[in-house]
Amino acid sequence: MRNLYELTLAQLEDLLQSWGEPTFRARQIWTWLYDRRVASFDEMTNLPKHLREKLAADNRLGDLDMAAERTSRDGTIKRLYRLHDGQLIESVLMPYDDDRRTACISTQAGCAMGCVFCATGQMGFARHLTPTEIFEQAVRFARDLELQGDRLSNVVLMGMGEPFHNYDSSVAAIRRLMSDLGIGARHITVSTVGLVPQIRRFADEGLQVKLAISLHAATDQERQKLLPVNKRWLITELLGACHYYIEKTGRRVTFEWAAIAGENDTPGQAHALGKRLSGMLCHVNIIPLNPTSGYAHSPAVMERINAFIDILESYGVPATVRVRRGIDIDAGCGQLKSAVIHASEINILSDQPAD
Repeated sequence: MRNLYELTLAQLEDLLQSWGEPTFRARQIWTWLYDRRVASFDEMTNLPKHLREKLAADNRLGDLDMAAERTSRDGTIKRLYRLHDGQLIESVLMPYDDDRRTACISTQAGCAMGCVFCATGQMGFARHLTPTEIFEQAVRFARDLELQGDRLSNVVLMGMGEPFHNYDSSVAAIRRLMSDLGIGARHITVSTVGLVPQIRRFADEGLQVKLAISLHAATDQERQKLLPVNKRWLITELLGACHYYIEKTGRRVTFEWAAIAGENDTPGQAHALGKRLSGMLCHVNIIPLNPTSGYAHSPAVMERINAFIDILESYGVPATVRVRRGIDIDAGCGQLKSAVIHASEINILSDQPAD
């Protein structure tokens, strides 16, 4: 069966023509898919019954099979999806008090980057997702929010996987988020561990999408312990690519910093980071380390984080602490790992908070 989300409007028009239907029906279907965001062909009420039956017989609305859902005490929702080949991915919806509704979506099943404190990196790499598999995660959240009289406001490519390792599919999905789902470029963020050639290529795309860099250490010696990618591209090369991105787009770069007690929360790391970033159009987003089973270290305490921020500010580098969301259901940054879902949950939808 054909997944209608994989078709462009022109392809949908060609399909309808091949069935002997007028092409204006394609625009009607398109509206149902992306403006009304319906979940079934029966809901496309301005289509004749025979066409709805034809659509249902030969086509499907998406490839994501939701295997489990959990809701955090703070309202964060985490979903486990089974793909057509049995691979599992996770997506997260984060509600904020300022009415933002942010979807955190995956670009790969697993991840090949091997960052030591990240649960997805600990599970290894399975495969790239297609543009439609990436895009559909946001569609599903947008559809459900619409039913509640709400709307999806932001999308971050920060779920499972390295978006720039799956570059073409990630960029294609970003373009569809903008054109088909109506998410503005400045409300979309792509996060990377620092694939330098792809950062430069992304700068040349002409998009106003936000860029976030997983930095986490200010010296090559320390960063290589946490992120193996630093053995391929040193921090100087990475920051050079970031400067290029800023020059090409005029956009500020965000540097993500998982604050780890006794590791990268020290005054020495703060001074080293301040010296590297001083004068750059950037912002440091500090995230107290989220716990994972494969990494034994603890999150930095707020006293150390505040001192770290004060040092950065002495260099003119702005920094804030990110609000942690969904920690009780392993939905926070670095915690997504489909393998931790118990087998008993795979075929059960649950909306109960975690214990």
